[in-house]
Amino acid sequence: MSFSENVRSAFRRGETEAVVRMSEAEIDRARAAGDPAGEVEARYSLARVAIRAGDLLGGEARAREALAVALRSGDRSLEERPRHVLAAVARMSGDLTRARDLYRESIALNEALGRPKVVTSEYHNLGFCELGLGDLDAARALFAATREQVFRNGWADFVPYVCVADAALASAEGDHSRAALMVGVADAAFAALGQVPDPDDAAELAGARAAAVAALGPAGFAAEHARGRSLDPRAAFGDD
Repeated sequence: MSFSENVRSAFRRGETEAVVRMSEAEIDRARAAGDPAGEVEARYSLARVAIRAGDLLGGEARAREALAVALRSGDRSLEERPRHVLAAVARMSGDLTRARDLYRESIALNEALGRPKVVTSEYHNLGFCELGLGDLDAARALFAATREQVFRNGWADFVPYVCVADAALASAEGDHSRAALMVGVADAAFAALGQVPDPDDAAELAGARAAAVAALGPAGFAAEHARGRSLDPRAAFGDD
């Protein structure tokens, strides 16, 4: 496996120390070898670790370092991951209007690069911006379009994230029973992949979980959550 594959797999498994160790070593190697792609990937990985730890300013700084390397290289494809992180930082900081603009710019870049899966991922993130800004209809449409793409293309690694989106939407709609159910579906889907959610989606999942517990009580939440954990994601969406 390449450095990129190894470090992203470690991050998805929640192996923070391994990600930091691998990334710091890769920065030294890449700089010595004149390999901007390796350096960008390593600095991007350190940005994600910082964000997962709650250090949004540190995450933004690492992402800007990665973007600077990408811009110097002249390879637009290297800009994609740093720009994604900068959008995520804006979203998690609560600057949803700016995040929405950055995600739209990222979508345009990835469309130009011919990366349909990343385009779908950024539309997923854009949906959370619309949700936070109070436009539930726009969020609902974006999440539905994303889900259709994920299931139609068999993107198994994306399935837990469409479950997170549905949990957050149900929570915003006040349907806390549905939210608790979908938190359970998402938890099981991540566990089946041996992964933990990305930081921005983890925050959305935690918010839906907390609101459902408050609304249903611990026992009520536990019952719906357990039911969700037993469901296949397609069945949870009525797509079985």
